[in-house]
Amino acid sequence: MSAVKLKVNTSELPKSRLAIEVEIPGSRSQESYDEAISNLSRSVKLPGFRKGKVPKAVLLQQIGIIRIKATAIEKLIEKIWRETLDQESINALCEPQIKDGFESLLEEFKPGETLKVTFETDISPNPKLKATKGLTAEVETVNYDPSKVDELIEQSRKQLATLIPVEKRPAEKGDVAVVSFKGTYKDNGSEIKGGSSESMDIDLEKGQMIPGFIEGIIGMSLNEQKMIECDFPKDYVEKDAQGRKAIFDLTLKDLKQRELPPLDDSFAKQASDKKTFAELKDDLEERLKKDTELKNEGNRHDALLKELVSQLEVDLPETLIQQEIRNLIEQTASNFAEQGMDVKSLFTEKLVKSLMESSRGEAEENLRKSLALKALAETEEITVEDKSIEEKMQEVKKQLSDEKQINDERLKEAIREDLLREKLLGWLEENNTIKEMKPSDADQKLQPASKAKSKSTAVSKSQVNKTKNTKSTPKTPKS
Repeated sequence: MSAVKLKVNTSELPKSRLAIEVEIPGSRSQESYDEAISNLSRSVKLPGFRKGKVPKAVLLQQIGIIRIKATAIEKLIEKIWRETLDQESINALCEPQIKDGFESLLEEFKPGETLKVTFETDISPNPKLKATKGLTAEVETVNYDPSKVDELIEQSRKQLATLIPVEKRPAEKGDVAVVSFKGTYKDNGSEIKGGSSESMDIDLEKGQMIPGFIEGIIGMSLNEQKMIECDFPKDYVEKDAQGRKAIFDLTLKDLKQRELPPLDDSFAKQASDKKTFAELKDDLEERLKKDTELKNEGNRHDALLKELVSQLEVDLPETLIQQEIRNLIEQTASNFAEQGMDVKSLFTEKLVKSLMESSRGEAEENLRKSLALKALAETEEITVEDKSIEEKMQEVKKQLSDEKQINDERLKEAIREDLLREKLLGWLEENNTIKEMKPSDADQKLQPASKAKSKSTAVSKSQVNKTKNTKSTPKTPKS
């Protein structure tokens, strides 16, 4: 770093950006210009001159003053930017932009004379909270539903059922149909992408396919051919299909019905790690009750965090937004990969661009929640003790004993963040008011899109010690 301190003026810009005006001494501009000439003379090859021995006048004539000045400015700006950050202790989130552009600097640059340059960059935001206490959050209470135990058991029975061929009756709800089909759009007759198959097994249960498809198969006889008209939902994942009518030329090739296993101890051993049916029911009941408690806790925390975010004052820098968008897309890709999907072929440039646009709202919401908690920790001076972190680290390491490489620093930071978040949410619950609403009261306040009910998946050996809620989504037939 140069011994001469740079003259720097800073001014805040909207969206957590900072303008940094730097006055570069003439001695630095001359030094950079001379260095550019020296470097170019060593690299340029000209007939009649040895490498590195090209006279300055000849060099200027051959490569031009503009190129030399541009080279000098590039190196000078790079050095000055680093020095400015160190001198002013600025935490820049991205590479700087030059106000008025590089071309304007090229015109103003004169070796030996003072040069003024204004950088613009994103910086870490400074979140502030108008209030942290006295907030009121409304939250819907989730009640434990004993019937869910029976639903889980019935779904597991279906998974373990024996499929028996059906020949002498039409297709009924609950059967498994093997069909071939070809789909076209009704409005122009064009073929539906992914809407054809030579043979597909389909559970004849409502919600498994797009509206009208399952209903059209029910009542068909073996080897019967039929034209089925369906409607793609307006919120369908493929934009080109949204709200359009479709016609499927469909043939019922095979039909099977389920022979359900009896609800006895043998079933319990097949469906879980329990030895008796009574133990299985008790275990499901206990886990669903715990699941209900966790949902209520999560709902309380989400409601409190929403109220806290409403008190947040912050400008989100574009750099952080784009970074969070990338995180969301990477997580989506990781989830698809875990399901065995070919992420490279699936995530086309067009899809990634669409995901980046559609993920912006979620990214900004995530950042606001994170920054609100950060501001709360600073305002109320809430921290996590090192002892708690160390104890949690030892506990996690035991669970990760099979992992060969564990980065202790990353693990420690992740644990610290989790423990701090848990402590902050607990503090919010202790210092603010939660108004619990019965489901009927909550329904009147919720928007229609928020009232969709989830259904539990079946329990099988692969789901031992797990129960999770999933929402049924419309699907299109795919080959």
